[in-house]
Amino acid sequence: MDGGRNSISRRTALQTLVSTAFCRVANAIDNREPAPKFSAKTLDGEILTNESIKGTAVLLQFWTTWCPYCRKDQPALESIIHDLQDKGLVILAVDVGESRKKVKRYLEESPRSCKIVLTEDTNLAAIYAPRSYPFYVLIDKDGKIAGTQRGAGGEDALRHLLRKVQIESN
Repeated sequence: MDGGRNSISRRTALQTLVSTAFCRVANAIDNREPAPKFSAKTLDGEILTNESIKGTAVLLQFWTTWCPYCRKDQPALESIIHDLQDKGLVILAVDVGESRKKVKRYLEESPRSCKIVLTEDTNLAAIYAPRSYPFYVLIDKDGKIAGTQRGAGGEDALRHLLRKVQIESN
């Protein structure tokens, strides 16, 4: 009997912990709190941190090679990169949980203009813990979380998200 109560107690404690963590992230987004400290190394070897991106808006895209919705949003991201890269926007695409070999093979068939980061080269996937793909996090020029988007929404939805940091094409 005690084992059952302990199990329920642990489950309740875990649910409370998860709920609290979710509320903190939601609160950070609503209140434009600073983005958590991160470090990321792109496939090209560039190192990015909170300090190195200050003054630049950053759109994080968490994606995988097997995700059809990520593939669907890829042309939208390419269009946004083409229009907005000179306006202070960096798009950092974080592939979650796949090998370097698999990602490089994918990129040979489907090249991307954004900066690519693997899970093994960053703590971003651990910080934001995406559960579905694509998942977007927008960080403003002051290094604060400006918004998120779950799932593919196409170019209009991404441009709407980017308006939160006042980046738009002419």
